[in-house]
Amino acid sequence: MRKAQAKKHPLAPDPKFNDKQVTRFVNTMMWAGKKTTAFNIFYDAIDKVSATTSEDGYEIWKKALQNVTPSVEVRSRRIGGATFQIPAEVRADRKISLSMKWLIRFSRERNGKTMADKLANEIVAASKGEGGAFKKKEDTHRMADANKAFAHFRV
Repeated sequence: MRKAQAKKHPLAPDPKFNDKQVTRFVNTMMWAGKKTTAFNIFYDAIDKVSATTSEDGYEIWKKALQNVTPSVEVRSRRIGGATFQIPAEVRADRKISLSMKWLIRFSRERNGKTMADKLANEIVAASKGEGGAFKKKEDTHRMADANKAFAHFRV
């Protein structure tokens, strides 16, 4: 028998933008429970984005997140002894989670002195439809499109 699903812990909105999504992003970025450091990195990155683009950094960040959010992905399913990559819609909660993880991962892999610099550069690139995180989304969509033939196996 299955246990009950874990309850979602309510997120407190961040102090500067009063947005729960910012808190979620910072929680994803945080290492070793250092939330204040993570918030400082995020706010520095947003300020750098504002300085380089001369637009609102927060809005650019939201646009970047939207640009790297996938709508379909492939899931492995074993059917008749063979494993197929089956395209599936991404749940709303997972969409946000994937886009944040990709943005942070490709920021960390970028060249730059500080994490704030790297994150700022990745946010600007993603908002323009460039960068590693955006490429990952495109690759995910391409993979799902290539495996369209197996969509009838969907559950």
